[in-house]
Amino acid sequence: MTLLDREALFEQLCQRGLSDWASELRQICRERFHPSKHGNLEKWKSAWQSLPDCQDATIDASGDAVTIRGSFVADASQADSLTETLMQMHPWRKGPFDFFGVSLDTEWRSNLKWDRLAESLDFRGKSVLDVGCGNGYYGWRMIDAGAEWVLGCDPYLLYVMQFEAIRRYAQEPEKHFIVPLADTDLPRQLQAFDLALSMGVLYHRTSPIDHLQTLAETLKPGGQVVVETLVISSEDEEVLVPEDRYAKMRNVWFIPSVPMLNRWLRRTGFERIEVIDVTPTTTAEQRATPWMTFHSLVDFLDPVDPSRTVEGYPSPVRAIVVATKS
Repeated sequence: MTLLDREALFEQLCQRGLSDWASELRQICRERFHPSKHGNLEKWKSAWQSLPDCQDATIDASGDAVTIRGSFVADASQADSLTETLMQMHPWRKGPFDFFGVSLDTEWRSNLKWDRLAESLDFRGKSVLDVGCGNGYYGWRMIDAGAEWVLGCDPYLLYVMQFEAIRRYAQEPEKHFIVPLADTDLPRQLQAFDLALSMGVLYHRTSPIDHLQTLAETLKPGGQVVVETLVISSEDEEVLVPEDRYAKMRNVWFIPSVPMLNRWLRRTGFERIEVIDVTPTTTAEQRATPWMTFHSLVDFLDPVDPSRTVEGYPSPVRAIVVATKS
């Protein structure tokens, strides 16, 4: 497989009547994968080139860790070398992954969120858009759950390169791609997907209404949206607007209550809204590890009262809501 080659994706888009978007994406990818766009891009490319060749490799996403296995079996020195190569793409936030026996214990135990999500959704035969997908962990799980194909969007090139490290071992025909886009780069009235996911994006948007409208426009009539977001605990239609930072994050703008989130979804053309999960985030799910050595959740909470952030706001609670485009 060739690094950063997206021709199989562009061909699929053309077959689905999206040739104009395929041409636009081809140009965007050419521009955004240019070395001038990130000083570490060449380092990440070199790390990709150093990954072991294994012609019979397979990707198994049926368990908690997305696992690459094959006839290549790393001995101790090869495991050390492979670890060093993958650490060139530090920090690894979403996962876990397993590369030929090298376990990547990522910051987020994303399998826990996947378990909360997957028991309420049917991915079989669906075309899926995963907005803010990170390194694609959930996309591999969706393919394993029967999705026809998954297109992830994320503007951060590190996450795209982490995905490329895994995609290197994908079987053909490929069903999972990531392109370096933000939701604001998506074309209007795309109407191309059965399911659109926005997981951990809404509260980073200065206009949550625009974000939800964008998601609605990506969907076919009757398509579903999955919104996973920070929420505040209230039975009223309320929203928290942090004064400056929330959990040390500057780019958190609006944290709604679940009733307010439901109103936003109704206003943007969704119906049959179902709350499938509300769960506090704990250090059992998000924490620093050798694969993500920066500050994590424990550093964002009040050390005396962990029910509050360091700024004094309620500590993180996340909801997953599913709704249907009317």
